[in-house]
Amino acid sequence: MSLPTVPAGEPAPERVAPLAAYFAGVAITVLTILSQYYLPALVPAVRPVYATLATDLLIVYGIPILAFVLLVGVRPLRRFFSNGALAVVEGLRWYGAMAILGLLAAFTIVAVLAAVDPSAVAQLSKLSPPLVAAESDPWFWVGFSFVIGLIEETIFRGWIFGYWLLRSPSRWLAHAIWTSLLFASMHLYYGTTYGFASGVAFAELFFAGLGFSFAVRYSRGNLLVVGLLHGAHDALSFSTLVWKPFGEELYYFLILAGAIVFLVVALIRDQEPRALTPWEAGSATTPSAPASNPAIVWPPPPPAVYDRPPLPAPSPPIEPGHPPG
Repeated sequence: MSLPTVPAGEPAPERVAPLAAYFAGVAITVLTILSQYYLPALVPAVRPVYATLATDLLIVYGIPILAFVLLVGVRPLRRFFSNGALAVVEGLRWYGAMAILGLLAAFTIVAVLAAVDPSAVAQLSKLSPPLVAAESDPWFWVGFSFVIGLIEETIFRGWIFGYWLLRSPSRWLAHAIWTSLLFASMHLYYGTTYGFASGVAFAELFFAGLGFSFAVRYSRGNLLVVGLLHGAHDALSFSTLVWKPFGEELYYFLILAGAIVFLVVALIRDQEPRALTPWEAGSATTPSAPASNPAIVWPPPPPAVYDRPPLPAPSPPIEPGHPPG
C-alpha cells in the first residue's frame, strides 16, 4: 500500500480579504506579542495584567485571533481537519527533515561562535525563559504545550501563511520563508537571554516554522497535525525538567522518526510506476538501430510507404494524325 500523495495540480488563486486587512492583522499580531516584552517596563500599571497567565495569553493570543477573524475571516482555516492521513505523513516528514536542518545550522553557529567568541557559547548553558517559567509546575506546561501549539499554528500557519496559500499558491515557498522568519523573531526572549548565541535558537525556530509551513501546504491546509507536532516538540522540552534522561531522548527520537518518514516517502514515491511519455514508450518497445551500416534507416517506415504495389507505367503519348493501333 503506497503512502498518500498530494493531489495533482496547483490550486487556483482564490478571493480572500484585501491585503490591507491582512497586513493590519499581521501588524496587530506582532504588536501584541512584542507588547509583553516592553509594555510592562514602560507602563508599570499594566504589569499585573501581564503577570497573570490567563490575562497575558488573552492579550498575546486572544487579540490577534479576534483581529484576524474580523479582518480576514476564517476562510484560511477551513481545512483545519482535512486530509488526516496525508497530514500525518507530511507533518512528520517535514518536521523531521527541517528539524535536522535546524540542528545542523545550530551546530554551525556554535562552531563559529566557539572560534570567534567562546564566552558567547557559555551563555547556552542557561535554561531558556520558558523552562525557567515552567520550573514551578513542569507537568502543567507539558500538557498546556499542546494548547499553545494549536493556537500558535492557527495564527502563524493558519492565517499568516495560510492566507497566501489561497491568494498566491504558486508563490507559497517565498511566503513560507518570510512568515517563518517572522515566527522566529517573535521569540524575542531568546535574544535577551543568550545574546549572540541566540542565533542557535532562532535558527531552530526558523526551520521548525518552515517545516510546519511545508506540512500545511503539502497536506492542503491541515492545521491540526502541525499544531499537535508543535505541542509535542514543546512538551518534550518541558519534560526534561522532571524526566531528563528520557525527555531528551524522546525529543530527538521524534526528530529521528520524522526524518525516517521523510526518507521512506522519498523512496516510495521514486519507485512508484508512472505513465511513459510517447517518446519513452517508443524507445522502450523498439529495438535499437544497427550501428554498423549508416545507410539503414531505423526504425523502418510504416509498411504503407514502401510495400504498396508499384504504380502502372504511364501510357506512351499519342502522335497526332496516327490513330492508335
